Amino acid sequence: MMKFNVSIPKVKGVEELAETWTNEDYIELLGLFDFPDAEQAAPEELRELLFMAISDVEPSEAAKIVLTYRLGDKLKPGQIDQISHEMLLDKVAEEYSDIGLHFPMFCVNQLLFKAFNGKFPNTLASVIDLQVVPLKGEALELDETSLLQLISFGLNDHCIIKRLFGDQLAGEVEFKEATSIIWRLTHTGPNTYRIETSKYWLDEEDFNESEFEASLPQVH
Repeated sequence: MMKFNVSIPKVKGVEELAETWTNEDYIELLGLFDFPDAEQAAPEELRELLFMAISDVEPSEAAKIVLTYRLGDKLKPGQIDQISHEMLLDKVAEEYSDIGLHFPMFCVNQLLFKAFNGKFPNTLASVIDLQVVPLKGEALELDETSLLQLISFGLNDHCIIKRLFGDQLAGEVEFKEATSIIWRLTHTGPNTYRIETSKYWLDEEDFNESEFEASLPQVH
């Protein structure tokens, strides 16, 4: 059983994550909102142009268009229609039954939240920087499962990950959900990582301490 020292200097709540929408996305979406010649606009203006185009449409209809663009290959039209209305009332990006869709739904929600100046509920993400140093042996490049198992040693019992995935964190069953809980994982340097996830899954208040020892039930 490998042991590590885990240090989490910062857990930051954010309304948006970088690089979730590209200029190509903005141009495609502007076309869907009947904005002419979007490809001729200055790149730095595309986002604001899209917000103006979106805000000219009823919120639920705008949600349907953006959801279809982002998730039309994963959801049926009837599901998209239902979600487009639910998004105005509930934090679908936190509550939807398929957690594998939480990240794209967050991206859609926050685009609509900005375009409509808060008519959609605000959902937040967490950006977590951490250092994971093995107490013996050489550094390893850890995956989502291993990092969640190590992080769990610093979480309080109220944290939803501990309540829902105790067996997975203990290594007793496969942690298939780990790559849905951690939206993006970046290996930022020797023994250092950045995790991007939903504030619903991991928040600063979920941690008992910012530095602790932890062990892996197995190395993936």
